[in-house]
Amino acid sequence: MDQCFFDNIQRALSPERLSVYGHDRPGTCIVLARYLWNAALCESLYSPLQMCEVALRNSIHNTMRALHSDAWYDQITLKNMGHTQIIDAKKKLTRTGKPAIPGRIIAELPFGFWTSMFEGHFENVPSFHKGMRDVLPQLSNRFRNPKFVKNRLDKIRFLRNRVFHHERIIHWKDLQEQHSQLIETIGWISPELCEMAMKLDRFSEVYSQGVDAWVAKIRDYWPAKPPTQSITIVAADPTSAKNT
Repeated sequence: MDQCFFDNIQRALSPERLSVYGHDRPGTCIVLARYLWNAALCESLYSPLQMCEVALRNSIHNTMRALHSDAWYDQITLKNMGHTQIIDAKKKLTRTGKPAIPGRIIAELPFGFWTSMFEGHFENVPSFHKGMRDVLPQLSNRFRNPKFVKNRLDKIRFLRNRVFHHERIIHWKDLQEQHSQLIETIGWISPELCEMAMKLDRFSEVYSQGVDAWVAKIRDYWPAKPPTQSITIVAADPTSAKNT
């Protein structure tokens, strides 16, 4: 790959973003290939991560409103952060001229709000633990423990934040395991949604291709320019000129 081409790519993406892919000084082609492979992996994980987040929040919301009301979040004791997030969601909707109704408030709340529902302080909310079987109906009883669920969801949330913010994940040794756990967690909520996630899933294919596939693409699309060949001009011998 032409150095000038890489320099312009680096300028657009920033040296800081690309530098994490070149800590071992592998050369510009490998650096860019690692970046592109990472982007492809993030793209392949976006769909199941989105399904997991939306399904979890809707499952909790549907369970809690069946036990309380549509505005159940105003009727149970939330820790300070959760209470603040509810207020912020309402303010944002009001500020943008949208009605602060339960469905919109639920959609505005961050993933961290939903994972925090499995923390210890919710042990004092009997209705929440009563409804956990409905939130994760397919979870085996032997794993139906708030701490186990919270640890799983925290891992998914961390992966989600890395993917959604375009951060590096190719260096994780357990990325395949994390993908499997993500799909499994969707299955805890909805077997049908899990089936859809698996049918549409591209992670295993992209992961198995490795960085070499992207090296080949780069070399095919942007081959290195051959060095400019210098041409030596030899002056003619005036004594060899013929008389005319």
